[in-house]
Parts: sequence; structure tokens; C-alpha cells
Amino acid sequence: MNPDPQVYVLDTGPLSIFARSQWLGALKAILHGVRVLIPDVVADELRNGAGRYSFLHAVLEADWIEEVPLNTPEQLAAFAAYEQRLVGSNGRNLGECGVLALAETTPQAVAVLDDRVAFQAGRDRGVQIRRTLGLLCDAIRKGLLTVPLVSAIADDLLMNHYRLPFQPGDFARWAVQEGGLTES
Repeated sequence: MNPDPQVYVLDTGPLSIFARSQWLGALKAILHGVRVLIPDVVADELRNGAGRYSFLHAVLEADWIEEVPLNTPEQLAAFAAYEQRLVGSNGRNLGECGVLALAETTPQAVAVLDDRVAFQAGRDRGVQIRRTLGLLCDAIRKGLLTVPLVSAIADDLLMNHYRLPFQPGDFARWAVQEGGLTES
């Protein structure tokens, strides 16, 4: 992975859970100094959900997140390839398709998503991908956030029904076990 990505392309899931858990400011701090993009399909998902979930307005109004329409031939071809692999009859995963297509066609971009199948689809096409927990571990290693703060963030994400591979209070243990952090 490129150690210093210049662009992060975010999916609906991480954005909405940080907003719902009232940690959008922490996400902004983690991503400070890089371009943060969302494809138009993610913006549409957020707009469609904003009537039901008022916390999504914070994402849509964030001046540090730039909406990008997928409209070049390269973007549309990549989107179609992901759509063929990821979107079933239920119409789900359009946001992930957009994130992967935009990251694939944007120099120095990293996709940020947590969906396992979309993660693999992007990897299969050579897209750089970072999961939410990877971003949080990166922020600790860079000195932007502390382990106790990230533990609190992770617990809040879990409390708001975000799927993470550990129980509340277990972030630090998990991060050391998975190699994301070293014991101190």
C-alpha cells in the first residue's frame, strides 16, 4: 500500500457510522491533509437516507468531503465491472461499486470500505483499500489519536451496530493481536 495516499474515497458505511456515533470530527482529523472524495452514488445513498436519519446531513454538509460524479469512460467502465460482480437483484452495493471505480481511476487513491465481498473485488482489480479499523490504527501510529480514544470510538461504533471483529472494550487487544499496533 502507498504509505502516504493523496486521496481517500469513502463508502457510505464508514461515513454514516462515524456520523451516527458523533465521531465525524475524529474522521476529519484522521484524514486531514488529503483529499476526501465520495462518488455521486454514495452521495445519493446519503441523501436518500437523510430524511430518515438526520445525522447523515452532517456528512452531506461537510466541507472537507468532495462529491465526484462518475462520468468518464474509464470510471463508467470500472463501475460496470464492479456492478456486474457486486450488485444482485436487491440493488445493494452500488455505493461500493462507485467507491471502487473512483479509487481505481484516481491516481494515488485508496478506497475506504468494510464490505468483505467489495474488498475482495477491489483487491482483485488492484485497488488500494483500507478498512475503517486500518484507518484508526494508522491514526494511532501517526500520533493523531490515542489507543484509549480509538477504543472509545470503536465501542461507540459497536453500540451503533457497526460490525467489528471484537466486542466492546477489546479494540486494543484485537489491534495488537492482528498486528495493527504493538504492545506498550
